[in-house]
Amino acid sequence: MPWPSRKRSQASAEDKKKPETKQAKHESHEEEEEEESMPSAAESSKPAKKSSGWAVKKEASSDGQGSKQVYGHWLLKSEPESRFEKGADVKFGIEDLKAEPNQTACWDGIRNYQARNFLRDMKLGQEAFFYHSNCKDPGIVGIVKIVKEFYPDHTQFDKKDPHYDSSSNKEKPKWSMVDVQFVRMTKRFIPLSELKAHHLAHTESGGPLKNMLLFSRHRLSIQPLTKEEFEFILSLEEEKPR
Repeated sequence: MPWPSRKRSQASAEDKKKPETKQAKHESHEEEEEEESMPSAAESSKPAKKSSGWAVKKEASSDGQGSKQVYGHWLLKSEPESRFEKGADVKFGIEDLKAEPNQTACWDGIRNYQARNFLRDMKLGQEAFFYHSNCKDPGIVGIVKIVKEFYPDHTQFDKKDPHYDSSSNKEKPKWSMVDVQFVRMTKRFIPLSELKAHHLAHTESGGPLKNMLLFSRHRLSIQPLTKEEFEFILSLEEEKPR
């Protein structure tokens, strides 16, 4: 099964000219049937029926009623190999990000409501794993950070873009994007197979990857990580591949 993903185009200011480069990659319309009214992670106050492993902590809302989930780390999937949608190559690997001006790009093309809501919860300076998906060797290849919080995704209004959405408008845009900047490559490639082995072991032992969304919502291209999940994966950099 392919691992849908996203990404592309020049970063930051909306009033800049759109780059004449390869177009964004995206969610491949994964789970588009989800309700648009689905609350964002920050808005959700109801606890999950089961422990999900990604409700990092909760803070009281400003009105004193309920609480909101707060996340500090993320996993972002993108495709490093060429794939064409409506004539545009949606390829965007970590080397493409490194080649962008200031090693920064907008994370556009998200067309899944839950992924969009997670994206809207991202805060300036938070770090995320850059995950290569829909390729021969999927896995974590690097770390990026959020350098601009969510703002309207320009591709939803561009009729020539594969991610154009005729149902969205500039007065009330459906889709958002953030800007990310390359931080570093991971000290070694951390493959999906290794993460899955730890997940299976932790499911039995109660370890930090037991509830990792990568294995319960594998089609979701933007995923929150707990501090424990993020730090455990970082620790794998120092280990020999399993």
